[in-house]
Amino acid sequence: MPTATLLAPTDIDQDQTVFDIDAIRERNPQRFDLEMLDRIVHLDPDSGLIAAVREIRQDEFWVRCHFPDEAILPGVLMIEAAGQLCSFYFREVTGVPGVIGFAATDRVKFRGLVRPGERLLIVGQMTSLTARRARFKAQAFVGERRVFEAEVTGMVVL
Repeated sequence: MPTATLLAPTDIDQDQTVFDIDAIRERNPQRFDLEMLDRIVHLDPDSGLIAAVREIRQDEFWVRCHFPDEAILPGVLMIEAAGQLCSFYFREVTGVPGVIGFAATDRVKFRGLVRPGERLLIVGQMTSLTARRARFKAQAFVGERRVFEAEVTGMVVL
């Protein structure tokens, strides 16, 4: 059974930009094919909530091979998108320098397919935060349909 919705997609203006790609790049080191966030559309440190949008494009590296006749976003890239969202939150809220890497992923569930041309909304909620480690619940949606959920733990690795 799916967990409770952290933040309903209908409660977020997905067309607004709270932080653009340049601001994301200031906090997250991923570049080129592994940049999984296009813009941050919601950030509320009081509730620990953050949300970002990723426009799934036809020209992405995985489209021609996963799967050639019926492209679907690989689940590992949804996990990566959630990790990058949580990393952005950690860096923005704590100001701690360095690179945040995965320490753990738990309770991962894939609940739907994501295809080129769709918009992926990734939502995270911080559940535990220290100077070196952060734990989040994460969910992703296409429209109002939940396609992914997990618990993500990150820590300063560099």
